[in-house]
Amino acid sequence: MKFSWVACEPKCRGWISAVGIITADTPKDFEEFSRGRQLGGATVVLDSSGGSVNDAIALGRRFRSLGLLTTVGISVQNRGGQSARPAVASEAYCESMCVFVLLAGKKRYVPETAHVRVHQIWMGDRADDAKAASYSAQDLMIVERDIGRLAKYTFDMGGAGDLLSLALSVPPWEDLHELDAGELKLTNIVTTDLVADVLPHVDVSAPAMAELAPKTQARFGAEPEQPQPAKSTKTAEALVPPTGGVATPGTASQK
Repeated sequence: MKFSWVACEPKCRGWISAVGIITADTPKDFEEFSRGRQLGGATVVLDSSGGSVNDAIALGRRFRSLGLLTTVGISVQNRGGQSARPAVASEAYCESMCVFVLLAGKKRYVPETAHVRVHQIWMGDRADDAKAASYSAQDLMIVERDIGRLAKYTFDMGGAGDLLSLALSVPPWEDLHELDAGELKLTNIVTTDLVADVLPHVDVSAPAMAELAPKTQARFGAEPEQPQPAKSTKTAEALVPPTGGVATPGTASQK
């Protein structure tokens, strides 16, 4: 995942753009990005297809410790000659573990045209053909352990058990489940219906996707420089390193 600061002074403070897959490097990359910046209470605009369970949890806990606000969108530059200013295109994707990072915001807003989608966590190296893959007792232990960690995190962030129920009911061989407006409130992902609560004085719109730079993303790999397609690919989690373990979150457990 790549982080960048979008400045829109003098009328607004600006926001953090967070784009791409959550990997083992993401918490460290965020710490490097935040060094020397006063980010307390800032807004994070997310556009991600998800990634590693434990690293997403670590990132989310760090967001909450800073009192960050969260939303879904793509940072763009409005056309207008000398008056051009940054804006947020609302037709973006927050999928899989991105949804739990979204949950870390003290205030959380999801535009009507954004896509928030969930599914089960799974072994990342066997998600492409999950039914045909073989699993050991240790594999099951890792997945169940990570589900426990995810459940604790969800409740710590103020999420509802309905979010876990919806996500854990969708296996990796099925399409991700897109949360509708009612489910976004039922799961307590959305805490406000007012964009001004997270992005005051910012133009939030849904321009034609053709006007936006398309993006491409490699699953669990380095993020290429070229742009990513508007529709993200399904991302499996519970990434297992060669040793068979799962990385432990690198930050303290904080609300």
